[in-house]
Amino acid sequence: MDRRTLSQLLSPEGWALLAQLPPYDEEQALRLSEGLRARGLDPDLVAGALTQSRLRSRARSKFGEFSGEMLFTESGLEQATRLAVAARHARRYADAGVQHVADLGCGLGGDAMAMAALGLRVLAVELDEETATLATVNLRAFEHAQVRLADATEVDLAADGIDAVFADPARRTRSGARVFDPRAYSPDLDTLLGLRHQVPNLGLKVGPGIPYTALPSQTHAQWVSVDGNVVEAGLWFGDLATEGAGRSALLLSGESAHVMSAPGDADARPVQAPAADLGAYLYEPDGAVIRAGLVAQLAERIEGHLVDESIAYVSTASAHETPFAVGYRVLDSFDFGLKRLRAYLRTREVGRVTIKKRGTAVVPDQLRQQLGLRGPNEATIVLTRLRGKQSVIVVEPLPRG
Repeated sequence: MDRRTLSQLLSPEGWALLAQLPPYDEEQALRLSEGLRARGLDPDLVAGALTQSRLRSRARSKFGEFSGEMLFTESGLEQATRLAVAARHARRYADAGVQHVADLGCGLGGDAMAMAALGLRVLAVELDEETATLATVNLRAFEHAQVRLADATEVDLAADGIDAVFADPARRTRSGARVFDPRAYSPDLDTLLGLRHQVPNLGLKVGPGIPYTALPSQTHAQWVSVDGNVVEAGLWFGDLATEGAGRSALLLSGESAHVMSAPGDADARPVQAPAADLGAYLYEPDGAVIRAGLVAQLAERIEGHLVDESIAYVSTASAHETPFAVGYRVLDSFDFGLKRLRAYLRTREVGRVTIKKRGTAVVPDQLRQQLGLRGPNEATIVLTRLRGKQSVIVVEPLPRG
């Protein structure tokens, strides 16, 4: 969005137009655009307003009803913290007795909003001018939140009376490609970790794929999933690490929250669960449990074992209720082979198949085409390794509690 369009959107006329737009409908957008321009509205303003309407519609999954009063950019929305997760971040700071938080690399201001909503003073720092402007708009209702256009690494934390820091470094290149190496974050991870010498109460949002070797031993590292999708990892220090050093998985779904944790050094290699033959039930751990290296702990909780020493599927002799894994009843299993699998499914008149995989190079969509299935029935199959062999496990999903 160029400066002129942004200025138009922030004008009384632009804000009124945003408020008058109906819920975004892709099929009606062109007709609506033509109608607004026919009324004499500036084409750039119309385009900008419809873009914001589209982004607000997408943002509802992250920000709920608050999205209708916010402004977004494409990249900013994609990288923004979900409100449910930001609220958990904010609660850490409030519970630690923090008074003034510096949100370094605040983006569109989602985390700063959650912190300010709990009454914390927030200094939201953003280097990109457009993003900082939108963050200012999004934080306008919070008198204790200030947005500053600045380099996060140049803020004088002591001079600003900061007693805690939250940092969300950029993890994408200018072309939009994801950055997985913490040394290539902006600011890089080592620079951010160095802030602990100034402000011990430090929280960092990092990519969920961060290697254990990149974690300081004396930290609490928590992986977060929302509705089964891993969305981030957080590193917590000082009074913010209420769990002590170690790793944990936080699972959020609707109003429910479940935590599994293990104390110790965050950078330690995960304990591996033993492997054994396939039992009557199969469990697929949540991605946050896997990323946090807690599969062995989950297996112990549900009296299970791995089906292969390098695959995160847990098998049990009996069914267990757990929020940390999706469970299946095992119906059949056999060595993988295209002809055998096709014959098996066709004999049972399976026309629709759900394919889950782990530890195999098979591409589900390609496999579906090769199977050429027809019939009224459905089936779920798991492609993985059993006893070191590529195998098929036919399963039936267990009801979720």
